[in-house]
Amino acid sequence: MVDDDVINAWFVREVLPLERALTAYVRRNWRVAEDVFELRQDIYEHALIGARRELPANTRAYMYTLARNHLINQAKRARIVSFEIVADLDGESLDFDLFEAERALTARDELRHAKAGIDKLPPRCREVMRLRKLDGLSTQEAAEALGVSTETVRQQLKYGMKALIDHMIGGSGRIVRPKFGRRASGEAQP
Repeated sequence: MVDDDVINAWFVREVLPLERALTAYVRRNWRVAEDVFELRQDIYEHALIGARRELPANTRAYMYTLARNHLINQAKRARIVSFEIVADLDGESLDFDLFEAERALTARDELRHAKAGIDKLPPRCREVMRLRKLDGLSTQEAAEALGVSTETVRQQLKYGMKALIDHMIGGSGRIVRPKFGRRASGEAQP
């Protein structure tokens, strides 16, 4: 654990000089102007908590990564997240090392690939996936929003996740429903 005096010196020396750029970054990527300063304070809080374990080697990259992740989490909580917002946040040109930039590009490509898989789903299944996985609604809340049973939501989510996984690993991404054979007329009914 890092000493408080060391953390305070690091914060004043390396984090505070980034304040103007960090504020501009949050302002560019957040729709509600009144939230910018509060979001920046939350990012500072996360930075101090993380620095207690170990001071980051690259403070600038660390702060922008914290800011990006915090904005994404806040957007999810506010249920206003869209794939375009997340992709835009990943697209910010920051002074990262080559491997970090490559990871960001890979993640953005995977996000676009996942969005394409979701777009292939039938409308109800796509809506269930959006409500449950992106908006964070419970099964009951999603069922009420769609006017269907919770079992329908569970089934649609199951089929949608299987199709999305199939799409992500290079398959067709189509929903495969179980086939039930017809009974022969001579079979006994249970």
